[in-house]
Amino acid sequence: MTPDEIETALQAAFNSCDAASCPLTDRQKQIILQVIEQIRGANISNIANPLDELSPEELGAFLQFVKATEGENRTWKVQLLNDWLHENDSGNVQFIRQSYGLGWLNRVEPHHFNKYADVEDALKLRVGDRIEICNGLWEWVQENGPCEPQWFSGIVLEIEEITVGDSLSSNCVVKLYNGSEYQIQGIYQWNRFNWRWPQR
Repeated sequence: MTPDEIETALQAAFNSCDAASCPLTDRQKQIILQVIEQIRGANISNIANPLDELSPEELGAFLQFVKATEGENRTWKVQLLNDWLHENDSGNVQFIRQSYGLGWLNRVEPHHFNKYADVEDALKLRVGDRIEICNGLWEWVQENGPCEPQWFSGIVLEIEEITVGDSLSSNCVVKLYNGSEYQIQGIYQWNRFNWRWPQR
């Protein structure tokens, strides 16, 4: 079940309890939702990172390929799939097709690169990408303060790159699943810590 399906099922259960005249208190509902979120977080952390399956040499070549491809404003996965479709040689990453195949490639998600700081920022956002943004964008939050960071899922609607002098600034508009829209200025520069790739 997806997280949305789980939440929908729980809401239906809460409504059934209300209809059966044994409603749960708001605190009980909150505790149940927190436990489900903890279980979901534990399951996400147990999912293997496909990049860990590569040897150090293969990983180095692959990360270099990703960085170079994204630097040319092309999507690394699309590039590999096109090479495979047209039976073109993929150069230093040909080993992926020969040794790991399409199943491995399909398992690689943007959040798997979070482990590799030098490549994490090489992945560029595109319209339609799913990301999570932190409430730190619109309110004051602290790691261990009274208002802790919370992450909300959304989709990238627009990306704008502005050149001022010699520097490039990237802004984007994200629509959260609750309907709210936020413009994130300096998405790669000063606001990079306020968004992340979703961990499925």
